[in-house]
Amino acid sequence: MRTALTLLFLLAIASIPGSVFPQRNVSAQQVSDYYQEHPDLAPTLNKLGVFDAYASFWFSAIYVLLFASLIGCIIPRLREHWQAVRMTPPEAPRRLDRLPASAPAEETDGTPAEAAARIRTMLRKGRWRVTAREQDNGSWTVSAEKGHLKETGNLLFHVALLSVLAGVAFGSWYGWHGNRILVAGEDTAFCNSVPQFDESGLGARVDEADLPGFCLELTDFQAEFLDTGMPSSFEATVTVEENGAVTAGRRFAVNSPLRLHGASVHLLGHGYAPIIRYTDRYGVSQERVTPFLSTDSMLTSDGVAKFPDANVDPATGQRQDDQQIGFQGIYVPTMPENGMVVQSVFPAENNPGLTLIAYRGNLGEDAGVPNSVYSINQAQIDKGKLTQVGEAKLLKPGESWTLDDGSTVTFVGTRDYATIAIRSDPGQLFVLFSSVLGLIGLTLSLNGRRRRVFFRITAADLRESSTTTSSSFMEAGGLPRTDYPGFADEFAQLVAATRPGGGTAEGTE
Repeated sequence: MRTALTLLFLLAIASIPGSVFPQRNVSAQQVSDYYQEHPDLAPTLNKLGVFDAYASFWFSAIYVLLFASLIGCIIPRLREHWQAVRMTPPEAPRRLDRLPASAPAEETDGTPAEAAARIRTMLRKGRWRVTAREQDNGSWTVSAEKGHLKETGNLLFHVALLSVLAGVAFGSWYGWHGNRILVAGEDTAFCNSVPQFDESGLGARVDEADLPGFCLELTDFQAEFLDTGMPSSFEATVTVEENGAVTAGRRFAVNSPLRLHGASVHLLGHGYAPIIRYTDRYGVSQERVTPFLSTDSMLTSDGVAKFPDANVDPATGQRQDDQQIGFQGIYVPTMPENGMVVQSVFPAENNPGLTLIAYRGNLGEDAGVPNSVYSINQAQIDKGKLTQVGEAKLLKPGESWTLDDGSTVTFVGTRDYATIAIRSDPGQLFVLFSSVLGLIGLTLSLNGRRRRVFFRITAADLRESSTTTSSSFMEAGGLPRTDYPGFADEFAQLVAATRPGGGTAEGTE
């Protein structure tokens, strides 16, 4: 048991890196950002498996040792408990007055056999395990035991804990998850495949081909907010194509996921995707619907719109890399009344505004280095390959901004988007069932009290104090097998109930 507790403590410590450092199976982009911020430390941490903490060799070693320790703890105790349950209560001790609880001999009605039968019946009604024995001198003893459910619950809790660990391991092997932003009204649907996820993670035993085939298209999104700006409800409406069948109007909300074959779709959040149209100096227009990521609870959001194929010379058809254009923007759904666009004052679109900063040059999209789709490449700015064009410009829906080369950028409007998480965890139901069993076992373990009581009934003619030969003398003793502060009171009630007309031996387990 001490070994198991030590390993549980080590497992908790081993989980800390998974919370402190970015995890590759949760957000590969955050791991990439960590490499850029800590170029010397990151490779060492990667060798130690810190960015895949829950799949690392050291975490797996502790996990396996904990399994072995729990099994080694459960099997001997289970064997001993089985033997204890099958055994009859032991014989009463010679000196009952030496037990923690005792009652002196008092006269009772009936012969020893009759009194023993009465006590045995009474105890069995109270769910005690009872054995009555006749002694050589004609006296009778009654031994009773109760509270084996405490150890049963304890073992059930440990078996459930082992099952939870097994279920979590099974789910991590055969489960998978992926996150995706869906923009309402997009012409193309999202289909369940790794390349189409913004972030994804597959279990060790899961291949890309194992993912169930379905497609989703966000057709509508409804968001309602309280006067304080707190969201009161989010509801997404999607069209689902699954197994060749198309179903429109499927709705799901926060804490009410969309159940599909082999996966569940959870609604995580909501935001806005500004629609930005750029018309280059040759009169060619391009339009981007770009999700902006919120930075606060009022949905102040930032993002970028990149146009790497802008300013292509129509005469030659060649792209001029130094004439690429990108816009860094901050979007506020509700601007403050003073017009200072610092942050939104309400998450709904009551007075929307978009502040853009234009950059012209080489965006670095063809450099072979992964770039964030939510920010301008800072390295290109530092190298002088991207330069800012003019000052920042505030635009309202429908307004345009003419740049120094005659090109224009127009803030067309916005669309709602939903952040969804698609997950499959085959061990989830098993873990839930095991957790329920664990709670039941813990309840039994905490409420159970194992104890023993003994009665010795002696014939009246064997005692000098007897005044009749039709009665017997009974003495009692009790022994709590665990810490039980209320045992003295229960024992007193039990002795009183053994008297003629005393009732039944009710009590806790």
